Amino acid sequence: MTIAIRDDLTYILLKKIGSGNGGGDSEIRNAAEEYVGREVAEAELLGHLDYLNQREFIKADFSGEPYGGAELLPPLVAFQEADLTEKGQKLLQKMETNPPKSLHQEGSAVPIASEDMPFLEKVMLKGHLEDIFDARDITELVYRIMRDVMTTEASDRVEAELHKEVLPADDKTLQKEIADLWKDTNPLVGWLSRVRRPLTGEPAPLGIDGNLFARRVELEGGLPPGVKPETAIAAVFSATKDELSEERIQEIAGFLPDRIREIWESA
Repeated sequence: MTIAIRDDLTYILLKKIGSGNGGGDSEIRNAAEEYVGREVAEAELLGHLDYLNQREFIKADFSGEPYGGAELLPPLVAFQEADLTEKGQKLLQKMETNPPKSLHQEGSAVPIASEDMPFLEKVMLKGHLEDIFDARDITELVYRIMRDVMTTEASDRVEAELHKEVLPADDKTLQKEIADLWKDTNPLVGWLSRVRRPLTGEPAPLGIDGNLFARRVELEGGLPPGVKPETAIAAVFSATKDELSEERIQEIAGFLPDRIREIWESA
C-alpha cells in the first residue's frame, strides 16, 4: 500500500514527537487531527510514522507491521511511542523556518502540496534526501541531464523563469537563485551543452533515453540507500514545475524521453 507523504502531516508529527510532551498513539493522533484540520486515516498516520522511522528521523516502536497489507486491521498494527533522533531534529529545524502555510488554514480537507516551501526543501522532502546539500546536488545533476536533451534556446527560456531563491539561508553556498542551479558549475561542460545538438530522439549511447537518464542519476547522484532515481527525479521535477509557466512546462515535456516524460507530467 502506497502512502503519499504530506508536508503538513510530516511537520506536525516531528514537532509533536520532539516536544517531549507525549509521543504515544493518542497524543500523536490528536495533534495531527487538530493541526491538519481533518480526520487522519489510520493507514495514513501509520504510513507517515513508518516512513519517518525507516528514514531514521524518529525512533519508533510498533506492534505488528505497518505495511502488512491493506486487509490488516488497525487493532493488529499499532504505534506505541517514538523519540526524535538527531537527524529528525535537524529536519524539524529546517521545516520550522518555513512551516507549511496550510497549517494556518482551518478546515483543510484535502492533501496539502508544498508550493509555499522553499525550493530545496521541496526537493529534499519529496526526494527522501538526507539534507539540503543533497537536494542541491541532485537538482544540479537532473538539470544537467535535462539540458542535454534540450535545445540551447529552450534551455535559455527555462532559465529566464527560474529567478527565485532556492532557500533563505546564511550559508553562501545556498544563497542562489534556482536559475543558478540550472547553469552548469563546470564552464567546459556548460559550454559543450550549448554548442552540441540535443542528445535525444536516438537510443543510447547516441542519445539519452529514459533508462540512461535514470541511470545517470543513480550513478552520479550519490543517492541515499533505498532512494530510487525516479523518486529523486520526480522531486526535482515537481519543485521545478511550481516555478514555471504552463508554456515552459509543455515545452520541456516535448524534449524528455519516454518514461522520464511520464514522470515529468505526473510530478
